Amino acid sequence: MTGNTLSGLLDEGDVAGLQRWLGEHPPHEIADELARADPVRAVLMFRLLDKDSALTVFEELDPGAQQNVLSGLRGKAFGDVVEGMDPDDRARLLGEAPAKFARRVLDGLSPRSRAMTAALLGYPEGSVGRYMSPRTVAIRGHLTAARALDVVRARGEEAETVYTLPVIDDHRRFLGTLELRDLVLSAPERPVTELADTKTPRVKATDDAEAAARLMQEANLLALPVVDSEDRVLGLLTIDDAVEVIEAADTEDVARQAAAAPLSGHYMSASVVQLARSRAVWLLLLIVAATFTVNVLQFFEATLEQVTTLALFIPLLVGTGGNAGAQAATAAVRALAVGEVRTRDLPRVAWRESRVGLVLGLMLAVVALGVGTLLVDFPIAVTVALSIVLVCCWAATIGATMPLVAKRVGIDPAVISAPLVTTIVDATGLIIYFLIARAVLAL
Repeated sequence: MTGNTLSGLLDEGDVAGLQRWLGEHPPHEIADELARADPVRAVLMFRLLDKDSALTVFEELDPGAQQNVLSGLRGKAFGDVVEGMDPDDRARLLGEAPAKFARRVLDGLSPRSRAMTAALLGYPEGSVGRYMSPRTVAIRGHLTAARALDVVRARGEEAETVYTLPVIDDHRRFLGTLELRDLVLSAPERPVTELADTKTPRVKATDDAEAAARLMQEANLLALPVVDSEDRVLGLLTIDDAVEVIEAADTEDVARQAAAAPLSGHYMSASVVQLARSRAVWLLLLIVAATFTVNVLQFFEATLEQVTTLALFIPLLVGTGGNAGAQAATAAVRALAVGEVRTRDLPRVAWRESRVGLVLGLMLAVVALGVGTLLVDFPIAVTVALSIVLVCCWAATIGATMPLVAKRVGIDPAVISAPLVTTIVDATGLIIYFLIARAVLAL
């Protein structure tokens, strides 16, 4: 209903109605509508926002939608937006933007903002340095609580957050963190070093951003200190940026597991061609991989000619094995992402999943044997039942271990997607099926 109302206002060019709609909705809903709209309509709505609301809405957009909006702004309006962005948000925008657009943004910045942005862009793509906020209030360890509060009041206006305060020595080396609540509630003369949490984890600016965000999730942190190679504080990874990192990583993993390339923007703003392009490459690769299944069928053609009834159960075996492998692969990718398993756990995971597959196979084999006996000869039913046991055991093992092997050799585990595992298990499962058939039926 909201989208239809907004669409009607845009179609009618009702400026007053649009301003009223924008004033009645929170920033995240406005940002979603901007991301859905075409660039012309997005710029129109954005121009109708007041300065403070415009910046809040703009920071809710993904970098692709931000580029669309900025491309339609000129002069002071353009400069106000890019100057008002947090340095880390600006660095992410420029990291994905074309060179010409990036130069235009940098030219519109003040020298101080340009320097901060350039410093963040100097870190590797995907590192914490690209996502951290350098605008922090660091507290010297020798200060008292009262003096530290004075520092927060004096410098807190420019900081992105003051709820977590890094504690440093005279050389800016990390000593711990101090929560604003503890600082406010402590005795004024108490030393900061007594209030600081010296066990707070920190990460280097070159560390992986997703790993740092997952660390924050596990440790229940609102902010994570980021340091350089000499343990000097550079900034903080804040919880809002950590959530964005995790969301982006999970979105990419879901796309990879579905055998598609991740989209960089809003689904509703993507064209049919963009959606097709994101899926076409993987489908072509899977077609090539599926030719192995055809080759297997050709190799065992003589076996099929002798007992044509075997062909009836090929879809059942292929589907069961593929599903078992896909389940194991999805569980392994998820466990790797959240740190529940590591590559050194490969033997344990293989042994664990082989037993899981065996249990599942035995359960399904009982059903298959009963149903198969009613439909076909008993020896063929036995062949199908034994095949299901071995195929499930093999599929679960290969599905769970392939992502770990990929991780060990430096490949994104999500690339070992469920469709790819399914395709591989299809072919190998048929080999198992026909070999068992030859043994049981004495072909």
